[in-house]
Amino acid sequence: MTGSESRESVLISLWDAAIEAVSGYQAVANALKADSTFRPDQIIAVGKAAAGMCLGALDNLPACDALVVTKYGHADAQLQDREGVTILEAGHPIPDQNSLTAGHVLLERTFTMQPDSRLLMLVSGGASALAEALPAGMSLDDLQTRTDEMIASGNTIAEINAWRKQNSLIKDGKLIEAFKGAELRVYAISDVEGDAIDTIGSGLGDCHRASVLARSKVIASNRIARDQVGKTAIELGLVVNVNEETLYGDLFELAAVIGDTLRNAEPGVYLWGGEPTVVLPANPGKGGRNQSLALAVAEHLAGLEHISLLVAGTDGSDGPTTAAGGIVDGSTWSDPRAARAALQQADAGSYLQQQDALFVTGPTNTNVMDLAIAIVDAV
Repeated sequence: MTGSESRESVLISLWDAAIEAVSGYQAVANALKADSTFRPDQIIAVGKAAAGMCLGALDNLPACDALVVTKYGHADAQLQDREGVTILEAGHPIPDQNSLTAGHVLLERTFTMQPDSRLLMLVSGGASALAEALPAGMSLDDLQTRTDEMIASGNTIAEINAWRKQNSLIKDGKLIEAFKGAELRVYAISDVEGDAIDTIGSGLGDCHRASVLARSKVIASNRIARDQVGKTAIELGLVVNVNEETLYGDLFELAAVIGDTLRNAEPGVYLWGGEPTVVLPANPGKGGRNQSLALAVAEHLAGLEHISLLVAGTDGSDGPTTAAGGIVDGSTWSDPRAARAALQQADAGSYLQQQDALFVTGPTNTNVMDLAIAIVDAV
């Protein structure tokens, strides 16, 4: 393999293979085939992958009603034409008034199901912000302010979700507690370290409070996505030298580790998964953690013509932008002064756009944290 364009093409192929392996549609379809006796009367899907997950259920079950809560712009057009499907869109990563509306609709829909009914709940990353019902004494402004503070301060998703669980009427299994039907299943796509059901969506699908027959299962994860990247790379004749879920911690520290690894690497594919953290300045610019990580690594690759790196969020969005991340190589760090300023101002997206280095996918109907995939050619 020679040239940055060739490496970029292969990186995108590896990315596409990962996303297909953990698509909401396919993950739910596979889970239902393995649980063939379960026939729900109602589907509730919440999260950035909710549309794809719901379609996977509807296409593999007898007709039933469905409620879908997802991020603005993430509702699949196919769902809008389905009879019996209600779609609510809300704010992410900062919840908005529609998030509160969605939370109360979830509670009402769940609580009013018949005693002999069965519920299929589909949960993916983003559910924490997209639907909420607040306890007495807490306002939407309180929720937005606290959420913004925690994100800007570099808190991990586990830390943020722990706070959300304590200040919610639907998280930490409380929505499931409201279900008084006969049986419930929860299928979850994990966007958290350790794939813990009590952390995904702040425990929206956690069954520990259930008073009826209920069980949960994680049906897609970062590991599944990374393993598919590895399998596809081998099929393309490439050697996979690193496959780790270690993208945790400060993104600048991670950039130094990844940069050092790649500068001294043998030819092949290098792959990391997880979710870095970043402390934001007072007035952040355009770009999310993946764009920042890609640009921060680019500094360590400056001048090297045999390495390319893709860093992106598997949900197709990175922070408050429409890009998933960035694709960088040895030429990306061509204006060091502007690049460093962009990183300091959390404005990596603007710099990468000028370098034609943004990676844009649109909504992917999945969400298994972030991927960093690198290809190193022989020198």
